Parts: sequence; structure tokens; C-alpha cells
Amino acid sequence: MKATSTDISTTLSSIRDYIRWSASRFSAEKLFFGHGTATALDEACALVLYSLNQPYNLSADYFSATLTMSERLKVIDIIERRIEERIPAAYLTHEAIFAGLSFYVDDRVLVPRSPMAELIEDCFSPWVDVEQVDNILDLCTGSGCIAIACAYGFPDANIDAVDLSAEALAVAKINHDKHDLQGQLQLIESDLFDKVADKKYDLIVSNPPYVAISEWQQLPSEYHAEPEMGFTGGESGLDLVFKILAESADYLTETGVLFVEVGSSAETLQKTFPNVPFYWLEFERGGDGVFMLSYQQLKECAEEFKAVL
Repeated sequence: MKATSTDISTTLSSIRDYIRWSASRFSAEKLFFGHGTATALDEACALVLYSLNQPYNLSADYFSATLTMSERLKVIDIIERRIEERIPAAYLTHEAIFAGLSFYVDDRVLVPRSPMAELIEDCFSPWVDVEQVDNILDLCTGSGCIAIACAYGFPDANIDAVDLSAEALAVAKINHDKHDLQGQLQLIESDLFDKVADKKYDLIVSNPPYVAISEWQQLPSEYHAEPEMGFTGGESGLDLVFKILAESADYLTETGVLFVEVGSSAETLQKTFPNVPFYWLEFERGGDGVFMLSYQQLKECAEEFKAVL
């Protein structure tokens, strides 16, 4: 017989108890993790601490603290919601951490989780000189996490953040205001470059939709709670990526560079353009499918890119 909230709240008392119980429940229910946490224990810890208004890096010295009855019921409620609704934990907490920064998120945007965070924290070194970057363009900005993280790494640069979704841009505006970036970051509603001003950028960054429709259909429920528009890039997954490759050179300075995440579609992209010298980045914290191309390489391969449009 399934235990009731009353049974649980009278049996378990400490923070540690509720983290352990939550992790066990998540494992038993076979939830999927991949939206900021990697294991049932990590996600349990994140949700329990959020429910208690405690920081995600709370010292374990406090884990033996006894919870009040109202705190216990609050924890139980969010854990049961995570199980029953099968939505990413970030939609329950309305917070995601990216590049060490806090972002508001809801189901109008994908949950930030790109390996590009590591790249941004390093200011794209050694391929980019911070002092030589005046203008940055973030295509398919979603929550604005990449653009905003870039604003911290490049405080003197002007940043344009583009998305076709007005709903996504509304979330990006919340984060724009949260991080007080008036005057540095501009949000633009546009289909990639269509409404971008005729200017040159030193750095173009993009984490566009890159999942093939057939692959998206097979993803776990947690992914289907996110907006499909942020995921699918046509039958091949690369419709938007092809356009970015074909047009980026027109918006880059002669010393500019392009960084794009294509995730699981990396192999398809490389096979489509076997002669293009994609530089595939490696990450210490995991993740792959991010390439770099210079302005010169994009110019030299322009005809190949345009041929697939």
C-alpha cells in the first residue's frame, strides 16, 4: 500500500531523511535526469533544498536539522509533483544554474544545460581575445542564458540576442532585467538573421534547435514538457544550422568566429560536409557536439553551405 503524506511526514524528520527518501522515490519511478542534474540523488537534493529556501550548495553539516511539519509537507508536495507530472525540476523551481549564474525558467523555454557554459566561463579562450570583442550575436537565445553569461565574460561588448519565439523572449527579458543588463544586451525577435541589423560581429554563438523530428519523438517525457520549437530542426535536425552556416560570414568581422552546438546531430553534419574543417571542442565537465569555424573558413565553404538550402 502506498504511503500517505501523513505517514511520510511523521516517519521522516531531517533534511537528510527527505533527500534519501526523494532519491529512492525517483529511482523507483524511473524518472529521467538531464536538465541540470545527472542522478536521482542530485535532483532530490536540489528540490528538497529549494523547498526549504536553502542554497543548492548548503553545507552537509545542516542535513541533520529537523524540519517543521509544514516544511515536511512542502517537500513531499514538490517531490510528488516531479513524479506525477514528469516535468524538469527547473520548471518546478523556476530556476536553472548556467555558467554559475541563476536564471528564471518556465515551460516557454528549454532548460539551460549546454556544455557551452564551460566555454563561456573561459571567454572562448584561446580562440577569442576578450579585448578584441566589441559585438556578440547569440542566435536562438531562448532564456537568454548564453547571451547573459557572455555579458559577464565580455563586460565591454555589445550583445544582440535573437529568437523567433516571442514567448521565449519574454523569459529572456525577465533574465535581462534580473541581471541588470540595460544598455549592453538587446533582445531581437527574428528568424535567425532576418531582422538583425547590418553590422559585423566579432563572435556569433548559437545553440539552435538541432534534433531530428524522429529522434525527438522518442525522447523521455521530461523533454516533451519543453517547447518543441526549441528542439526540432526538421527531418535531419539541421535546417537552422544549415542557414546559420550559409549566412554567418556576412555578419562576422574578418577575425570573427562562429561557435554552434549541434549535439547529437554532429555526425550528420560532418557527413553532410565532409570537406569542411569543423573544429569540434572538448569539455572537461562533459558534453560534446559543439564546433567552431572562423570567418575565413565560412567564406571558403560558402558555396557548399548554400547548396543545401
